[in-house]
This record gives sequence, structure tokens and C-alpha cells, in this order.
Amino acid sequence: MRHAPDLLRIATAGSVDDGKSTLVGRLLYDTKSVLADQIDAVTKASVDRGLEGPDLSLLVDGLRAEREQGITIDVAYRYFATPARSFVLADTPGHVQYTRNTVSGASTAQLVILLVDARNGVVSQTRRHAAVMALLGVPQLVLAVNKIDLVSDQASVFAEISAEFAELTRSLGWSDEQVTSIPVSALHGDNIANRSENTPFYDGPTLIEHLETVPNLTERAPVGLRFPVQYVIRPRTSEYPDYRGYAGQIAAGRVSVGDEVVVLPSGQRTTVSQIDTADGPLETAHTGRSVTILLADDVDISRGDLIAAAADAPEPVQQFTATVCWLAEKPLRPGVRLLLKHGTKTTQAIVGGLDALFDEQNLALEQAPESVELNQIVRISVQTAEPIPADDYQVNRESGSFLLIDPQGGNTLAAGLVGDALAPLHLKELV
Repeated sequence: MRHAPDLLRIATAGSVDDGKSTLVGRLLYDTKSVLADQIDAVTKASVDRGLEGPDLSLLVDGLRAEREQGITIDVAYRYFATPARSFVLADTPGHVQYTRNTVSGASTAQLVILLVDARNGVVSQTRRHAAVMALLGVPQLVLAVNKIDLVSDQASVFAEISAEFAELTRSLGWSDEQVTSIPVSALHGDNIANRSENTPFYDGPTLIEHLETVPNLTERAPVGLRFPVQYVIRPRTSEYPDYRGYAGQIAAGRVSVGDEVVVLPSGQRTTVSQIDTADGPLETAHTGRSVTILLADDVDISRGDLIAAAADAPEPVQQFTATVCWLAEKPLRPGVRLLLKHGTKTTQAIVGGLDALFDEQNLALEQAPESVELNQIVRISVQTAEPIPADDYQVNRESGSFLLIDPQGGNTLAAGLVGDALAPLHLKELV
């Protein structure tokens, strides 16, 4: 992976038994990203099951329960690379009850591979996953029409499924340039790494060729620095008697020595005097880099504060609209008091009202529900005890997302998006 020039974050999604784990195993196998002893172990396990060849899905379904049932339960993260690019892939579950895991796996993806079984076409779970991807703002989709070898009239089946999926994605706000359809057989490797002679009707790229060449889109629009302060470093030693640095990871944008910044929520302005790392000082650091920032002025900063570019800093808010995916068995009801975690800041919050429920099957908004059940997506109003410097999710994913947490047990209850993330989806209003 050290030879690949850039990184693309991808995820898989699809209905149960559409072949997601087999596809991921094939990607790992064809890019030579698995060790020989792993292949030997998978081959032996496959022979014990009475299979003629290695079951590549076993490279991904690592949990014993998954192997016994032949399904994916949790999100499995895998890493592979080609000479052109390196990849982090999240293999997400297909069952309806694990939609929350799909949300988690796809939340940071720059591209999602959505699988359908060529024999079944676009099903309800396909529509559900496409709607979730649209809600999360995933910039690019690949429709992998899998098991194409199991249908007779392959060309017409592929054309029909692609057309139906294109109609769905257009209604969710994607352009045709953002969606690519590829006929594949994950089991046999058709159109994964090598172009297949079994699909003469298809003249597009293989899946890996597409992954290598697709634009690496990280943000819808460039934003300035967003740096949540994780830790204040003050050694107070004889060597560093006056050192005061602010450590964390750059969530968005970049920072350079001399940049004017604002500390939120206090609003104090200053400039960056130094950028330190474990490898030495830098003049400029970019998104994803863990650094320690030193400022020209003595500013009161603590964990949970945000250092942002002065030119486009977000306005701290205490009351806002949000879209959440409910992740807990216990229903969400209005008026509940929870903890809200945004970046490195955690504060108390109240869910004021449940405004509208997202019906992902009919691509519609239902009237305000009395409660929200597991896996449902809803637009809510939130009030926090302290102001949080959040961007709208449509502006930036990292600084526009948050978690709702159970104050008693500490469990994560919901994944939230600041603002009305449902607005860009062309939805019907149901009463």
C-alpha cells in the first residue's frame, strides 16, 4: 500500500445473499492482498464444506456466527491496494435489522458498491440502501449486477436492471455521471479484475479499473480548517517551560503557519505560529493529519473547542434541525434528555420534537411520528446545553455529524446529521 499515490474509501451494500462478501474476497484475492496461508485456510474450509473451489467470502466473514450462517453481521473493514491506488473497504450487512451498521460503514465512504442479484433485480433493500447513501451524501455509486452468469438473456437483464436503478438514483438526486453499472460474477471473477469474455455486450471498465480511475471526491465544496481540540499539551519542563500546544486531528481543510484562525465557541481570533508532529514541524498540514497547533496569542482553549479558519468559521448554535438514524432497541420519544457528542465535545441535549419520518421505500416524508423505532430515519429538533460549532452536513461531513449517547449506560443511540439532510432528496410529502 505504500506505493499507491492516494486513498479511496469505499463500502459495499446490498440485500442478503447478493454476494457482497464473495465480491470483497474476490477483490482481496485478485489484488494479491491476502497471504498464502489465509488462502490455504479458506481452501481447506471450503473443501470441508464439500465445495469444489475456495469460498472467497470466508476471507471477510470472520465471525464464527457469520461463517456458520453464511451471512455478514458486523461491518468488516478491509485494506487492499493496486499500483494506482490504495483502498479502505467497509463490507456492510445486508439484513434490514442491521441498517444501522450500513449507515456506520458508509458514513465515510467516497464510493459505495451496491450489489444486486441479476436474478432478482432491484429489490426493497436495494431501494433502502440507495436512499441511505443519498442521505449520507455518498458522491459516487457503482451498481454491481452480480451473478450475471446465472441468467440466460444477460444483455437484456443487465439493461433492464441498470435502467430501473438509474431512475431510482435520479429521483434521489444523483446525476448519471455519478452512477456506474457493471455486470459481474464475484464467484468466477468476471469483470472484477479482468474483462470477461462471457459478457460481450458490455464494453465498459472492470470494477477494479473503475475504482482506480474514479475521481477521489472528499468534500462537496472546499471548506476551511476544522480542528477539534483533543488535548492541551503543557510540558512545563525546563526545556519547554512555556510550551502550549493543542493536539488533535484535522477534520477538514488545511492549516499553515501564519493562518488566521478563530477559536469556537468563544470567538477569539489569533494566528497559527507553529505546527508540530511526531516527525517534526510542518509548514502546512492537511485533512486527516494528527498535529499539535501552537498559536501566537495566549488564548483560553480546552478539549472540545474547535479551531477553525477565520474566513468561513461555522456559527456556534444551541438549537438546530437534524436528521438522525436511530440505532437503539428502545424507541426515541420527544423530550428525552441525552448526551450529544460533536467532534471532541460532549454536552447535554434535549430532543425537542420529531418533525418527519423518512419512508425510504416510497421516497417520501411521513407526518411527525409519536416515536422512532430501531433503524428508522427521522428529522428532529435538538437543543444543547452548550453551543456547538457545527457545519451543516451538506457543507462538510466531519464537522456536520454527531452522536446521541445514553447518559446512563454510555451507549450510542443515534447517528446524526446537522441540518435537513432530507431536503436534497426529491421526496413526496405524505399526510
